[in-house]
Amino acid sequence: MLERWFPDGNNGPLLTLPFTHQNEFITRFETPHVLERIFHFSAKSITKLKKRANTESNTTKISSFQSLSAFVWRSITRARRLPCEIVTCCMLAINNRSRLEPPLSPNYFGNSFQTVTAMTTAGELLDHGLGWAAWKLYQAVVNHSDKSVRGFVNDWLRSPFVYQCSPHLYPRSVIIGSSPRFNMYGNEFGLGKALTLRSGYGNKFDGKVSPYPGREGNGSVDIEICLPSFSMNALESDEEFMAAVS
Repeated sequence: MLERWFPDGNNGPLLTLPFTHQNEFITRFETPHVLERIFHFSAKSITKLKKRANTESNTTKISSFQSLSAFVWRSITRARRLPCEIVTCCMLAINNRSRLEPPLSPNYFGNSFQTVTAMTTAGELLDHGLGWAAWKLYQAVVNHSDKSVRGFVNDWLRSPFVYQCSPHLYPRSVIIGSSPRFNMYGNEFGLGKALTLRSGYGNKFDGKVSPYPGREGNGSVDIEICLPSFSMNALESDEEFMAAVS
């Protein structure tokens, strides 16, 4: 679906951007020194996390992905050993296509995503259980509606900017991009099914998390986590976290 979507009343696609020189909107991303690890979560392990999150929140609404994301958020926060009063957030990349009214086609060929955020202090996050953190993510997702999508786009049209990824924008937070729903292993180029997935140089910084489908499928997930060496060593020594990793 190549036809571009614009909000009602905006004809598009020509927009006037408030820039006079390319240096105002182009920067070179420099990856900070972080360790990169891939952790495998089996479908069985994720099912346990989902059951635990829903039981603790006395609900059945929290999804597997929200449960897993909350588990990773709490684990990374614990590994960072942040002071209790420090604010931390978990940001999820979210697809806008199905949230618009009427919805866009799943095959809409364009950028139609934003991020939703759950925010709290490190102390509050770790003092509460998995279900509490997962419920905050659930609320962030369900509150992302047609109204919020159109509001963001209209604000951007009034004051356009070019998004630039910077590791300094979201300190002490967890940024979850990619998705275990992407059919990564479905890309076959004549050499057989891939053995594993890896990402490239860009878009890696402290707290960047990229989930991919597990190779065996059936709901398993591989999660790439980027952290400084001190935090990564603490994460790999965390008994609760490693007990859920296959």
